[in-house]
Amino acid sequence: MQNYPLFFKAAWLTLRLTAVALLLGCGFGLIFAFFRISHVKALNYLAHAYITVIRGTPLIVQICILYFGITNIVVLSKFWAGALALAVHNGAYIAEIFRGAIQSIDRGQMEASRSLGMSYPLAMRRIILPQAFRRAIPPLGNQFIIGLKDSSLVAYVGMMDLWGTGLSVAASNYRQLETYIVIGLFYLVMIMLFTYFVHQLENRLHTGKKQKKQKESSALPLSE
Repeated sequence: MQNYPLFFKAAWLTLRLTAVALLLGCGFGLIFAFFRISHVKALNYLAHAYITVIRGTPLIVQICILYFGITNIVVLSKFWAGALALAVHNGAYIAEIFRGAIQSIDRGQMEASRSLGMSYPLAMRRIILPQAFRRAIPPLGNQFIIGLKDSSLVAYVGMMDLWGTGLSVAASNYRQLETYIVIGLFYLVMIMLFTYFVHQLENRLHTGKKQKKQKESSALPLSE
């Protein structure tokens, strides 16, 4: 029981680390998704190389390379070094999610927007991206859950997140099984809460889209 305050503190650190990493990862993912669909070959090749390397190597190797490589060049705290490493990793998967969502939108919508005088960036921001974001919510939710679980690997570069704290406690009390079960329950609760919020967001977006269609249909003039 005396270790529970440590676990709650470590769980809060894990949540903050995951939130920052996924927020940065979404930024990386959106940028490289645009690179992937770009007609500029250099940008396309750059995005393809980034995604191939990140998806083709283990996360723990990436964390160690980025952590020890970054700290040799720029002084960063363990939190920000770990968050950046996780962001780079998740960004490769999020880039493919965004790319697929953007390309799933009917190309006629972009053509219609351009014919109305919109620039490409404006049409993308106002017409394409809102629809793509709604379609990306389910796979993004899955990736965020994976990101939360993968964050435990930062313990191996000395960060005392939930898993790192669990390893330390288990080494001191020699009750490995009980400690790991408690840590697993902490992760399970966090993931269940996160899954609930994702489902609520999906339902809200679905309800809002349905209400918008109903308003548009009710506004149409009745045929005689």
